[in-house]
Amino acid sequence: MPERSAALPGRPHPAAPGARPAERIGRLAIRSLYREAALAPKPGLVSPDSRGSHRDMDFTTFLRSLQALRSYFPAIADCGRHGADFPALRRLGIAAEAAMLAATGGANTHRGAIFNLGLLCAAAGRLLGEGERPRAATAGAVVKDAWGREILAGLSPVSEGGPLSHGLSVARRYGCGGARQEAAAGFPAALDVGLPAYRGALAATGDDALAAVQALFALIAEVDDSNLLWRGGRAGLAHGRRAAAGFLAAGGVLAADWRAHAAAIGDDFVARNLSPGGSADLLGVTLFLAELDA
Repeated sequence: MPERSAALPGRPHPAAPGARPAERIGRLAIRSLYREAALAPKPGLVSPDSRGSHRDMDFTTFLRSLQALRSYFPAIADCGRHGADFPALRRLGIAAEAAMLAATGGANTHRGAIFNLGLLCAAAGRLLGEGERPRAATAGAVVKDAWGREILAGLSPVSEGGPLSHGLSVARRYGCGGARQEAAAGFPAALDVGLPAYRGALAATGDDALAAVQALFALIAEVDDSNLLWRGGRAGLAHGRRAAAGFLAAGGVLAADWRAHAAAIGDDFVARNLSPGGSADLLGVTLFLAELDA
């Protein structure tokens, strides 16, 4: 079924059947990130018609960022296909982050995606290199088994030479694993929360944009979102999770008034300066894994 965002300019095309495997994986990653960015409504998050709780970026910032990352995802998929070790993947990620920051004027639009989807693209490439067809569960398992220990090593206070990211600061302050813990465990939130919510809503509505909104709220309701913690502390995280859980309990996107309910949550998040960026990153992962299985 076509997405609600189909008429928006700059939408990447699906991977061409004749493209090299690494290019096809990379295009799936960019397509998934575009779908996440173009989705609306998303409480507190940037969408085509809203900055959400962000003052340093808008939808065009995300488009510039995606353009800067177009070569990264195929490159890291190809790196994985050739059996690269974690330091090689990390070097590609560092270079991609620099390209993102140059394109956005310093705004962090896709640091989480560079990490999460970069690893999953590398895992999908590795599976292809071993003669296997990449699937959601097997790609997550490769990330866990091949690189999980080195991913978790990044949570150690002695592992970072420069200033801490927001995610690492939150992980150490509140004792939560954040994106690194999720990746090292093989992306259980995306597999066990995001994907079932997405597939259930897609089966019920036939609309992949509605399914993506449902998956986003399911993730906000369940995960320890590092961005909510960074902006609102434990109280902000608890408030965001309650609001998302209430949306789902009222029927989610299957409720007649779901748009008004989602908009009210969005207004509340903006008033409180809350933005569930960690859940948005996991939505991108969810959409990528759904397409990988398809």
